[in-house]
Amino acid sequence: MNLRFVEAFHWAVALKSVTRAAEKLHITQSALSSRIAALERELGVLLLDRRDKQFRLTVAGQRFHAFAQKLLEMQMHIKAEMGSGAVREAVLRVGAIESVVHSWLTGWLKHMQATHPDFELELTVETTPVLVDQLQRGKQDLVFAALPATGDGVRTRVVPPMPMCFVGHRELHLKRRYRLPDLLSLDLLTFQRGSQPHVALLELFREAGSPPPRVHAISSISAMAQLVEAGFGVAALPRAVVEPLARRLPLRVLPCDVTLEPLPIYASYRDDPSSPLPEAALGSAVVHASHRMGSSKKSMG
Repeated sequence: MNLRFVEAFHWAVALKSVTRAAEKLHITQSALSSRIAALERELGVLLLDRRDKQFRLTVAGQRFHAFAQKLLEMQMHIKAEMGSGAVREAVLRVGAIESVVHSWLTGWLKHMQATHPDFELELTVETTPVLVDQLQRGKQDLVFAALPATGDGVRTRVVPPMPMCFVGHRELHLKRRYRLPDLLSLDLLTFQRGSQPHVALLELFREAGSPPPRVHAISSISAMAQLVEAGFGVAALPRAVVEPLARRLPLRVLPCDVTLEPLPIYASYRDDPSSPLPEAALGSAVVHASHRMGSSKKSMG
């Protein structure tokens, strides 16, 4: 039995789409359909119900998919045990929100390069809704976002959240301590409207019975830092992001009487019975992020 045909069938089922499975395997849709058809001929049964445009498994297809996963897992274990040099190049498609990229992601990727020297990286920096959608559609293997991804074959682990802080210009914002009325008088900057930091910032003032602040929605951390440097306002950013920026820019974490809600981070990946890389990558990322967040608290706390 050709395991490439089995793999084609597995991903079509996992992603509920022949088109998405073809994109995942970097082959044409017609090539993937041909592989599934060849598998059906070999098994002597129909695996997919092709009577309408909806993706639907036959009863035989449902039964065989469980065997398909076991076959691909067995192939992976045999290659690992036998030390096969014929293992294909490991491409890891990673998606991350900008806060993760600016804090611990690059250090973790350097670690991955050392422990998995044959892997190839495809990195996408996007907003949480886009990343979650891409993972669910099979366009990413592993994403780090402010919301967990859900769906068949998708697994999620909680990564240590990122404490938030108010950041000002070290020569312009000189108060020893800032209270909510002080912040209300300033132009505040944070991420896009609807994002967790934007919602949490508005909620902070609402819960205190304060009038809503003037909040500017900025989609780029670099742009926020430049605006603070120019004296435009004060930014609400993750502390781990501010630390490296403050080494080269005149930024200062403002001591405040109020505390912003931390930015939650979730690592979501899709099960891949033919490769241990996504799950292994997730495990090492959680360990690295935990260490990085702990170091950040000590250095800036």
